[in-house]
Formats: sequence, structure tokens, C-alpha cells
Amino acid sequence: MTPPRPAPGTSSSLAWQTASLPLRRRWAATLVVCLGLFLLGLDLTVLNVALPSLEDDLRPGVTALHWIVDGYALVLGGTVLTTGALTDRIGRRRAFVTGLAVCGTASALGALAPAPWQVIASRCVLGAGAALLMPATLALICHLFPEPQLRRRAIAVWTAVGGVGGLAGPVVGGWLVEHFSWRAAFWLNLPIAVIAITLALWLVPEVRSTRCEPVDVPGALLAAAGLLALVAAIIESPQLGWSSPPVLTGYGLAALLLSAFLLYEHRCRHPLLPLTLLRHPRIGMNAATLALMSFSLLGALFVMTLYLQGVLGYTPWQAGQHTLPLPAALAVGAAASQPVAGRMGEKRAVLSGLALVASAFTVLATTSSTSGYGHLVLFQILAGLGAGVAFSPATAAVMGAVPHHSAGLGSAINDATRQVGAALGVAVQGSVLATAYTTHARNNLADAGLSVPVRTAATDNILTAAATLPRLPAPQQTRLAAAVTDAFITGMTRTALIAAAVILATAVAVSYGYPARRARAVRQGR
Repeated sequence: MTPPRPAPGTSSSLAWQTASLPLRRRWAATLVVCLGLFLLGLDLTVLNVALPSLEDDLRPGVTALHWIVDGYALVLGGTVLTTGALTDRIGRRRAFVTGLAVCGTASALGALAPAPWQVIASRCVLGAGAALLMPATLALICHLFPEPQLRRRAIAVWTAVGGVGGLAGPVVGGWLVEHFSWRAAFWLNLPIAVIAITLALWLVPEVRSTRCEPVDVPGALLAAAGLLALVAAIIESPQLGWSSPPVLTGYGLAALLLSAFLLYEHRCRHPLLPLTLLRHPRIGMNAATLALMSFSLLGALFVMTLYLQGVLGYTPWQAGQHTLPLPAALAVGAAASQPVAGRMGEKRAVLSGLALVASAFTVLATTSSTSGYGHLVLFQILAGLGAGVAFSPATAAVMGAVPHHSAGLGSAINDATRQVGAALGVAVQGSVLATAYTTHARNNLADAGLSVPVRTAATDNILTAAATLPRLPAPQQTRLAAAVTDAFITGMTRTALIAAAVILATAVAVSYGYPARRARAVRQGR
């Protein structure tokens, strides 16, 4: 007997309408949504290996170069919570398509930019488009698959595509720089955006929240301002110093604004972020897990890219190729996450992934000057498998605990925590690496018999030291290479130990704080 159709306009009615779509149509729409997500992941890291080419062309200063990379992450991380809540109100497909259109337009402007400040502006606008697009992707997937088992499978695909997109950025960027120029990294977005928009209008159904609540404008402004201040302070910390007045002011302003936001939301009749969501154990614990995993992995990707170019001597394209084991292993881990979670439950699946990632950073912490690339491959395989296994059930748990009408907001919570974690990971690990490298390089070079200009350049960073090597006589090359390699590996092993400690602490928190009874219910399909 066919079940009766629910009343129109309800969440059950939306799920009924979606479930009535052919399964092939729903998976096709999922692939379209994942295409937009892949674009976002690429944009996050694609310029990392293109900076030398961009610097030769436009001659930006150090600060401008810094903001060309980080302007995207700043705006995305600072506004995604607000745009996620708005996505539920304006329609998730509309937000997806609008975000793609903004990203495509900003990319074209960036590719044509004749000055550094215009590249920075285009990257910031690109981040705004990404903030509108990203929450819509996961919210649409949850709408397309109201069935729990199919939803977890679709989220595993979403996790794999998002991870591969971000981690493949150095590969794509290196190839584009070597064969074209840094501008190609912007032009690449345009055909992807046009194709995704066209397919989305054809295949993806529109859905918006069934609750007609007023927009919480004060809450939206406080959330955006607080997160912008926080992400900006995190990004600037390695450059200006963690105790510098601007950075401390940024952290203080962020604390003030976010505290005001939470206080206002507590009293607001129609809050942007219902605080009961954050108190939900499956949401809070899994969001923290996603943030701390992003902290460790994105920071490691930053350090690893420097290691491949500065120590092992690869070109940007070669360095990108040699990071491929990480996204490949992540895709395999994400594919395995559903059967693992089905057999073990969410909690044990997340713990298993965390254990693999912790073991990966233990391997990285044992790197020596003679380790070579094979040692790095083992790290990437273990880290990628662990991340894929842990990310999918953690993401599914967050979305499963969020009401259907707030799927965009739930996706934004997931995205905001990951973006803040990633920015903090690059900032903290980059700062630790820079401090350790400079200190040890200065000590190692003191007795190397090199000229003062060479020692000064070599202590700046590993890439500058590597560029200096070909201009020196053979004996000095050997001494300089040994000194800076030892200094860099010292810093890299310290960042690995920090990441391992963070992952182990996360595993302990999950062990004691995760709602195991609920995990068993999920395992049984309830």
C-alpha cells in the first residue's frame, strides 16, 4: 500500500517529493553539487604554488602576496555562518547558483587584474561567493537523500570530493603555472562555474526552509564581524607575531563580538543560530573534531609543500604531483567510511580515523635529513585514509542532528568550524616552523664560513635558501644545504608533534564525550 502524501509545505512533504525523484536523477544532481564543491576546494590552495610566478609578474609586496592567498579564506570563514542561515531562507539551489556566478565573475576579474590590489579584491569576492555556495552543497545533498543510508553514502562522496579538491590544488596550480601562468588558476574557474550553473538549473531541485521566520540581521552582522576578526587575527599572527598589538586587538575584538553574538542569540526570538544546536552532543563534539582535523591536515599540507620544494628540490608542478597520495588516500578512506561506520558505529569509526591520522603524524615526526620522499608517502597514505574515514561519519552526524529546515545552517556550522580550524592550523604550524627554522638556521650557518648576505638570505625561509644554492661554489652549496635542511626538518618535526598531540587529545575527547548510545542507533539504521 502506498503511503499517503504528507501535507504540502511541511518538511515531510519536501522529503516525500525528493524521494519520489528517480534515484539516477538524484545522484546526477549530487555530482553537480560536488562539482561546485570541487571548485571551492581548488580555490583554497591552487595559488599556493603559483606565488613565485605571480610575484615575478606583478611585483606585490610581502603583505600583498600574503593577502592574495588569505583573502579568500578570510571572507569565506568569516561569513559562511551568516550565508548558511540565509541559504535556508532564499533557497538552496538559488544560493548555489548565485555563489557560482559570483565565483565565476570574480575569477574573470582576477585573471585580468593588472595590479596586486585588484587580485586581492577578486580573491575576497571569490570568498564571498564560496561562502554562499558552500553551505548550499551539503544542505542540497541532505535534501536529495532523506533516506539515512543513502544520505550517509552521498555525504561520503561529498567528503571525498571536497577533500580531493582542496588537496589537489597544488597539483593543478603547479601544472597551470608550468604550462601557462598564474592567471590560468583564475581562468580555470570560469568554465567550471558555467557548466555547474547550467547543470544545476536543469537537474537540482529548489528547496527552502518551510519556516517563514524573519532574518536575524543583528545576529548576522555580529556573527560575520566576529568571525572576520577572528580569522584575520589568526592569519596575521605568523606575520606580525602572536603577541603583537594588532593581533591581540584582533583576538580581543573577536572575543567581544562573538560574546555579544551569543548573548544576543540567547535573547533573540528568531535567532540566526539557535544555541540549543551547539549544546547537542553530536553537533558540538563532531564539529570540534572536524575543526581539529582541519587544523592538523591543512597545516601539514602547507609544511609539506615547502618541504617538497625547499628540501627535496622539486619544481611547483613536481611538488604538486608528489602530494597526490594524500587526496587519493582520502578518497579511498571516504569510500570505506560508510561500511566502517555501519559495522563499528559512528564513534568507533571516528576514533579509527583519528588513530590513523595520529600515527601518520608520528611518522612525520620521525623525518630525518636522509628520509627522502618515501617517508612522506607513508605519512600521506595514513593521514588521507584516516581523514576520509573520520570526516564522513562526523559530517553525517552533524547534519543528522540538525532539523531539516535548518540544513543550510547545519552545513554552515560544519563549514565554519573547518575553515577556522584550517586557518588556525596554517597559522600555528607555519609560525612554529618559521620560528624553529630561523633559530636553527642561524645557529647552523654561524660556523659554515658563508658570507653575511648569504646567511641572511638563507635564514629568511627555506625557499629563499634553495634559490641561493645555484649561485654558490660547490663546497658552500653543500654546507648551506646541510644547514638549512637540518633547520627545516627540526621545525617540521615540531609541527608534526603538535598536530599529533591535537589529534590524540581529540580522540580522548571523542572517547569520553561522544554519545555512544546514539551511535549504536545509527549503526542499526534508526
